[in-house]
Amino acid sequence: MDTEALTSLTAGTPIIVGGDRVVRVDDELAAAFRPGDALLPLATGEVLHVPAADRKAAAEAIDAADAAFAAMGSVSEEQLDTFYGAFADRLADDDTFAAIAAANAADVADAQRRGRSTTRLELTAAMREAMIDGLRGWSVRPSPRGHVQRTLEHQGWRLEEVVDRLGVVAFVFEGRPNVFADACGVLRGGNSVVFRIGSDALATARAVVTHALQPALAEAGLPAGAVSLVDAPSHAAGWALFSDPRLALAVARGSGPAVRQLGAIAQQAGNTVSAHGTGGAWMVAADTADGERFAAAVRASLDRKVCNTLNTCVIVRRRADDLVDTFLDALTTAAEDLGTEPKLHVVDGSQSAVDPAWFTRRAPIVRAEGVVEEVQADVVDEAALATEWEWEASPEVTLVVVDDIAEAVGLFNRYSPRFILSVISEDEADHELAWEAAEAPYVCDGFTRWVDGQYALGTPELGLSNWELGRLLGRTGILSGDAIRSVRVRVRQSDPYVRR
Repeated sequence: MDTEALTSLTAGTPIIVGGDRVVRVDDELAAAFRPGDALLPLATGEVLHVPAADRKAAAEAIDAADAAFAAMGSVSEEQLDTFYGAFADRLADDDTFAAIAAANAADVADAQRRGRSTTRLELTAAMREAMIDGLRGWSVRPSPRGHVQRTLEHQGWRLEEVVDRLGVVAFVFEGRPNVFADACGVLRGGNSVVFRIGSDALATARAVVTHALQPALAEAGLPAGAVSLVDAPSHAAGWALFSDPRLALAVARGSGPAVRQLGAIAQQAGNTVSAHGTGGAWMVAADTADGERFAAAVRASLDRKVCNTLNTCVIVRRRADDLVDTFLDALTTAAEDLGTEPKLHVVDGSQSAVDPAWFTRRAPIVRAEGVVEEVQADVVDEAALATEWEWEASPEVTLVVVDDIAEAVGLFNRYSPRFILSVISEDEADHELAWEAAEAPYVCDGFTRWVDGQYALGTPELGLSNWELGRLLGRTGILSGDAIRSVRVRVRQSDPYVRR
């Protein structure tokens, strides 16, 4: 078939999506389209508009990363050690970090003015230390490249499976400055990386690149494009990045809908995807649960809002009389630890287990837009079990009472993002039932916040995957830099006359 460049759109023009459906160009899209722009029709029925400037920003970053990957094959381990150490040193230097901190303060202030969440945007002292520790960890971690993971001896010849580099790894992630440093771990395996960070944190990212990352690359003698930032604030830049077929892996982090959309774009382009979207942990208290252990697990799982925070609590009915109060006390204490009040959602049919005062008492709840006076508890439909509560400083959870562990696991499989399940029980049979029946990559018997690459494995993570779209092939849900690899097969023949 002949092809020609698309330079304009006419309202009403049909566009095929999913191979068997048609959507028509509306007036707004027709008016916005310019020469050099592109359309991305998705099987979902969406037609995404990618302006030329965003295409250019993504292409330039991938060009640099692609060229850098070719050069990374000859980079020494000592150079990589130098890079990580130099990057960490610059973040640790107060004079250098001052410019980064100023950019982050401006990002935070701008986000607050727009009523945006800043819980993961603020580059706190703890986040800064975690970034530094993560980079120093990579500086002493051996490269997986060249590791012979299996050897098979045959008559006259030997086969070796050898770990090697993968390629250009692309990241689209929310406004979290720490991920920027964590994801540089892909360089340890000889890969290159392209970032597109959420617009909320773009000024912070630019400052990190200018004052710490680029000087560290130069000091180590690494190719400048080994780490490239797509310097554009719009979502379309991320769409353009993930639609480029030169990617070896596309890593998407953020809200569930955004991650699903990005995954669809990457898969349509033929790119492998690692999706890290909807979070929220579930905790089940069985009829044999120890109340003190349960309370400690709840409190430790609500210290801040991230993906592994407790989101849904399930209590078996036979213990509702005491464990619901235990849960509410622990929830209140967790809020007090943060200097706030909690917010509770109770699934319809379970409200009789909760003190009625919760449904009438009004409390100041900290939201992204500020402190809001709200009723402390409300009644929600069962379908609300699928909601991940994105709270600022006021812990927010859903409570449901069920008949038994089997019902709890059934609700988890139906409504949760199939992420983290904690079972508090003194009966080993409950734990075995949950392990066998729950579609969860992470299962535990205590607090949920352990699900973290750095905390659990000592390796800065690139993201945590749920099983919302199915189980993962050949890996855990914790994606780390040294897990991004390829495997080559090498044969050494000792007998030159071997034949089949």
